[in-house]
Amino acid sequence: MPAQQLKQDGDFLALTLANPDGLSPAHFSLDNGTQVEIWDTGVIYFEPAQCGQQDIVLSCGVHGNETAPIEICAALVRDLLLGKLQLSERLLVLFGNPAAINNGTREIEENLNRLFSGHHSKGAGLINAERRRAQALENYVSRFYQQAGAGRERALYDLHTAIRGSRFEKFAVCPFLHGKPWKKAQFQLLAACEVSTVLLMQTPASTFSYYASNSHGADAFTVELGKVRPFGENDMRRFAKAEQTLRALVSGTLPPFSEFRQADFQLYEVYRSINKQTQDFKLHFADDVENFTSYPLGSLLATDGDLEYRVEREGEAIIFPNAKVAIGQRAMLMVVPKDISGQLI
Repeated sequence: MPAQQLKQDGDFLALTLANPDGLSPAHFSLDNGTQVEIWDTGVIYFEPAQCGQQDIVLSCGVHGNETAPIEICAALVRDLLLGKLQLSERLLVLFGNPAAINNGTREIEENLNRLFSGHHSKGAGLINAERRRAQALENYVSRFYQQAGAGRERALYDLHTAIRGSRFEKFAVCPFLHGKPWKKAQFQLLAACEVSTVLLMQTPASTFSYYASNSHGADAFTVELGKVRPFGENDMRRFAKAEQTLRALVSGTLPPFSEFRQADFQLYEVYRSINKQTQDFKLHFADDVENFTSYPLGSLLATDGDLEYRVEREGEAIIFPNAKVAIGQRAMLMVVPKDISGQLI
């Protein structure tokens, strides 16, 4: 029985990876009164005996080779199951793409983080496991938020690591808010995780964080915690503050935040998105160039057949460059510094 096994070892990740294609639902109680439900492989729900006002989703492994967040979430779930961490808020933990985690790859057939907000069913429809998983994850998040009803604080933190290094080792992506103000408390939470660089998106997207924000009104971020590395090769000391802060968040033990000052953050907005249009797309800088690197005006960044992409604006910097994406997908974002004074609550 999964319940007996999990109460003994707390290793929900191992159970997930042993059953990547699905797990039968299960429900059990912990000695401290927390109710635990397994909804599917990689999907585990916790409800404490006394609930606070927050409904929190922690997701990881949407890309299977981004291992540090998987290790952070697996350890948090283990300590909840073993009674070493006392929960105070409703919590849903998601290991996004178990098959890709087993495979040690970013994806099996398609980038899962480009399939949310219904994109899983566009075009050819639910033709692969990643598309079906995106639809299922949407349904689980909807179920989680709707069970508790309206009027509560909703959040989703989708934890990743980047393909390449970054001038700022940790950074977050805030999805497009459709004119709603940014929240100081969310920036302060990120700062407590040692994340002081935030990219503010300006258009709708097919990412998990945009789905949670736009469809459910959740405070949502994609949080990049360093660089992709295999299991066992992460220096988890570099993520200690992030792990401690997330544990404090779900257990209701967050200390008071430091006073918010915009000067403590590096804030960027998207200036333009460069999409791959042909198989001839090529980046004109080294493979190890870091995210947030900038070049002089006029510098050649990429070619795509007869098209040339050059630096158009002072301070323009590159982020998420990847020439190997599918045709039609984003190959690179160009970002510029952003001032949000007067747009915060």
